[in-house]
Amino acid sequence: MTIPERPRLAPVALLLVAAKLLIHLAAGLATPYEFHRDEFLYFAMGTHLRILHMDFPPLIALLSEATRVTLGTSFFAYRIVPAVAGTVLLLLTVLIVRELGGRSLAQALAALTLILCPLFLRPAVLYQPVVLDQLWWTLGIYALVRLENTDDPRWWLLLGAAGGLGLLTKFSILFFGFAVLVALSLTPRRRAFLGPWPWIAMAMALAVGLPSVIGQLTLGWPVVEQMEGLRRAQLDRITFGEYFGFQLLLGPALALAIAGIVALLVCADLRRHRVVAWIGITAFVLFAALKGKPYYLGPVYPALWAAGATWIDRLARPRVRRALAGTTVALVTAYGAFVLPLGLPILAPEPMARYAKAIGITAAVQTNWGAILPLPQDYADMLGWKAKAEAVARVVETLTPEERARAALYGANYGQAGALDLYGRALDLPPVISLAGSFTFFGPGDRPGDPLILLGVEPEELNTIECDSLALAARVLNHWGVPGEQDVPVTICRGPSMTPQELWERAARGRVE
Repeated sequence: MTIPERPRLAPVALLLVAAKLLIHLAAGLATPYEFHRDEFLYFAMGTHLRILHMDFPPLIALLSEATRVTLGTSFFAYRIVPAVAGTVLLLLTVLIVRELGGRSLAQALAALTLILCPLFLRPAVLYQPVVLDQLWWTLGIYALVRLENTDDPRWWLLLGAAGGLGLLTKFSILFFGFAVLVALSLTPRRRAFLGPWPWIAMAMALAVGLPSVIGQLTLGWPVVEQMEGLRRAQLDRITFGEYFGFQLLLGPALALAIAGIVALLVCADLRRHRVVAWIGITAFVLFAALKGKPYYLGPVYPALWAAGATWIDRLARPRVRRALAGTTVALVTAYGAFVLPLGLPILAPEPMARYAKAIGITAAVQTNWGAILPLPQDYADMLGWKAKAEAVARVVETLTPEERARAALYGANYGQAGALDLYGRALDLPPVISLAGSFTFFGPGDRPGDPLILLGVEPEELNTIECDSLALAARVLNHWGVPGEQDVPVTICRGPSMTPQELWERAARGRVE
């Protein structure tokens, strides 16, 4: 097999890599939105860090705590990690193009496609595991491409490292592992399973990702309950039409990805890398069959765009090559500019709502449970949190010094609890507890919780404990939020019938609904 000489990295591609970093850092400075609901959870996981005893893979919490210690808790500081991860992802995409034999045109086209795709814009501005998951999939695919080009078995080690880092990030990396196994079995590379290197890669992935596995073991496999809850609340309603329709929203980028799959399977110069096509096909079928969220497929696209762009770049007829490349660039740029506000949270809620209504893409403003909002759900989940913390702070100010020393705050969901946990430091609020999700594992603290100030709990909903005095202290309104966050009560309970410690003990016995 003749391996083509690798083209050099194109300056225009490197400029686009730098541009991506600047775009995301600028968006972090200019956005009119707050932190996202999920981000509060990851921040709290960092401040309650227990690497070997966590119900979620711990890398996002480790990075959160490292950010807090080194850069502080400003909005911009927390935007640096996803921006850098998204930029490295783009650099890896350009490197894959080079490994496939793509020159300046292909490198620039693949980079431009990724930069303008909302599927990779929004994750790189949010402090969530999604962008890291995309990064590790792409790193693993890069290792496979290098393995095919060099036949150096040491690239199996990078594949294993990518799998391990993925296991530290999201358990969805297991789908990548399955797709890789299927893809390898469909190519001549399957003979490698007769030797030690694939098994060394698997062992390395498990060794690197072991903290995630240990956390599940020590806590009784909470991921099973989490996935069951996700299935009931969100996944069961996802149809194939919705799943495939989401992919169509990628516009010209989807056509480039399909071209990449076809080129990898039929073009003589690219067939040695057909394992990449089979990874994409397997992942598509797997997520469709399991009713995965449509964006779960996202990590396969960078490598497929790399293949599609390389195919265009290596067309034999210069006139056809220039025409197809020019058309693709024009379509990708035009469509990317059209949907840019869906990828970057740069429009304030009111103009964003007008834009979303004007473009008429219902899927863009559909929630995980099927409701239609004025804003994309991620944007709606980035509003109103500081106002809730400030409302609780005003209630705390009415307490006597003795009451403040005994008080505890309670958040009804992890977003509310996390917002109180983060903003409460600057507002000098009492400690925050919650029985919502991961907060359950953080424990009840050591305060008696008298009074207990509850965010997101109506007085009539408090039936687990009794209070000598129970009153609605405030309401926080936010008509841009998701339905459960548009009208949020602040309730104060004095003289509760049990302490938080007793409540947690009862919850551990399974008696709290």
